[in-house]
Amino acid sequence: MRAIWSLGRGMDKQATALFCNIDYSTLLDWIHRFNEQGIDGLIDRNRLGRPRKIAQEQLRSEVLPLLDNPAKAGQEHWTAIKLYGHLEDGICKDLSYRTLVRYMHEEGRGLRVPRAMPEPRDRDLWQKQREQFVVDIGKLVADPSVELWFGDESGIEGDPRPRKRWVQKGSKPTVPYAGTHLRRNVIGAVCPSSGELSCMICSHCDSKVFQVFLDNMAQEQPPQPGKRLILVLDNASWHKVKSLNWHHIEPLYLPPYSPDFNPIERFWLRLKADFFADFFTREAEQLEERLVNGLRSFFQNPDTVASQCAIPSAFSARSCAPNIARP
Repeated sequence: MRAIWSLGRGMDKQATALFCNIDYSTLLDWIHRFNEQGIDGLIDRNRLGRPRKIAQEQLRSEVLPLLDNPAKAGQEHWTAIKLYGHLEDGICKDLSYRTLVRYMHEEGRGLRVPRAMPEPRDRDLWQKQREQFVVDIGKLVADPSVELWFGDESGIEGDPRPRKRWVQKGSKPTVPYAGTHLRRNVIGAVCPSSGELSCMICSHCDSKVFQVFLDNMAQEQPPQPGKRLILVLDNASWHKVKSLNWHHIEPLYLPPYSPDFNPIERFWLRLKADFFADFFTREAEQLEERLVNGLRSFFQNPDTVASQCAIPSAFSARSCAPNIARP
């Protein structure tokens, strides 16, 4: 646009190229495109590059259904190599293994270890409960008068959680463990919209300990006029004791077998990965100190917590039934 403005005011082409800090040949190309196509000819467009080996429509209609449901191909599960071998004589004849993996990543597929989950006695009823919960949460998220918190408990052990690392081929790395079952529990709640945390370290979990946590949280988050503080919890027995004093906090319970609906589960994973991978101790004081330092780091970085525990914007449109492997 600066070039058009300069040329329109009588500046010669050489001076215009110098003024716009471009090559003279580039300016000539712009003039040609403007004369042929008008202003639309100057709009930058992504280069097409090499054509895809498999069209996205074909990938979604032929490959992804097999990936999501291995039974359609008479399989129990897939690995990427196994799937590539199955498709190699068909639509993947000219496709490399790496390209197939990249295509799967583009479609939102990733390698995960399924979480063991009890099979609901009444799957239809369980499915309806999950669907209704998603609708209810969607309404609460959209309500500006509601401050939504998610709570849960997690255990932290003194024995390490080994994680992958780079080592010399042929070596056998080891991580020590004591097997003493040294453990501390954390009761926590997170507000995904702000990244605020409320946590308490304890030796065990029961209704009395949970009441202390509620008392502390009620003090940390005092009532606000016109605001509702809703705490979403699972169905642990100590969360439903009738004698609990909830103060101004309103409890809301998850459907059975639905930890995937609780964003704080991701916070526990992040805490353990960042501070307790390969961590080993025989001393309870060292375990508590490590836990305090880990929690403090997240208290000081609410943006990190909010990002880790974010509620999907399209929560009401998400799938309500995880892919549970059946025997």
